[in-house]
Amino acid sequence: MALKVHEQIRKNLEQANHILITFRKHATGDSIASALALYTYLDLKNKRVDMVCDDFAPPSTLSFLSKISLIKPALSFLQKFIISIDIKDIGIEELNYDVEHEKLRIFVTPKQGFITGNHIRTAQTKFKYDIIFVVDSPDLESLGNIYQKNSDLFFQVPVINIDNHSENEHFGHINLVDITATSTSELVYKFIKEDPKAAIDESLATTLLTGIIAKTKSFKTNETKPHTLNIASELINLGADRDYIIKNLYRTRSVNALKLWGQALTHLKHDRTHNLVWTTITREDFVRSGANEYDLHDIVDELISNSPEAKVTLILYEPHHKNGHPTPVHAMLTVEDPFDAAKLVGEYGPLLGDKKRVSFVLDGMTLKEAEEKLIDTLKKNIREMKK
Repeated sequence: MALKVHEQIRKNLEQANHILITFRKHATGDSIASALALYTYLDLKNKRVDMVCDDFAPPSTLSFLSKISLIKPALSFLQKFIISIDIKDIGIEELNYDVEHEKLRIFVTPKQGFITGNHIRTAQTKFKYDIIFVVDSPDLESLGNIYQKNSDLFFQVPVINIDNHSENEHFGHINLVDITATSTSELVYKFIKEDPKAAIDESLATTLLTGIIAKTKSFKTNETKPHTLNIASELINLGADRDYIIKNLYRTRSVNALKLWGQALTHLKHDRTHNLVWTTITREDFVRSGANEYDLHDIVDELISNSPEAKVTLILYEPHHKNGHPTPVHAMLTVEDPFDAAKLVGEYGPLLGDKKRVSFVLDGMTLKEAEEKLIDTLKKNIREMKK
């Protein structure tokens, strides 16, 4: 008889020694919390686990979560390269190396005779990871460089895909995808709960509840289901501190973040006909406020919660220079039903995100040019979708 999905995952975990957990580049509170909860569960089972998210920097609102500092912004080495030299007849007198012009040079001095190409063999070890967990991510492309620069890893190592979004592409070797769940954290909780050897303590319960609260905007979104509230109640009974979570997510804001919000509100524009709200943030706004790009996610949420008539919310911004070089204009688009974010701006791909929220780049334009072009596109596509 075929094993259920949870049983398939546990079967694969039995033999796993080193596990990778990763999630979408533009992470949400649900992404981060579900990854941290899964890490805690696996760590208690004495598994070696790494958490990696492309270019990750911990959002200030989630800094209270245990182990968030363990999430790395890039993958370290995945394999070892082996150079074998047959020294049976020649021996080794000396071995050293240097690096010149970004090239490694290895010097091998035989005791006698010569070393030729016939003496040398090269090989690679297996990938260091046995299993990859991908959480709260619609596809592998949303992982950014984690996938794009290491695609062989994802083809050769079993991938366990955990997500609750309907647009998930079922890219895993095992897919725990349930669109009736409100959050990925909810799915991780159910998976852990079924393990009779697992103990959900106060810290783990708080992490899981944080993901659920972040995803549902403290149970205010239309996606919130009765079973979501039941799970939240179970987690509180297990020791999750709801007041502590709410305080950190919604009542604790840095002065820098508040300054950036002020700049965003100063530039705010609204088109009631198209249910569209947008704002622009310049590079100078970031410098004056001292805030960073991760604070933009909170701005989006604030704009949505304070503009209930808006169905489409856009932020256009100029990121900080990287390595002294100018960076293109970036965009974050968030939509409510009945709109599809990817369809509204599909011509500006590649897009990172899902049907509700996407991020993309507008290269070769000033902030003003990007605003004019994108707003025209949005208005046109909104009218088409309303027909």
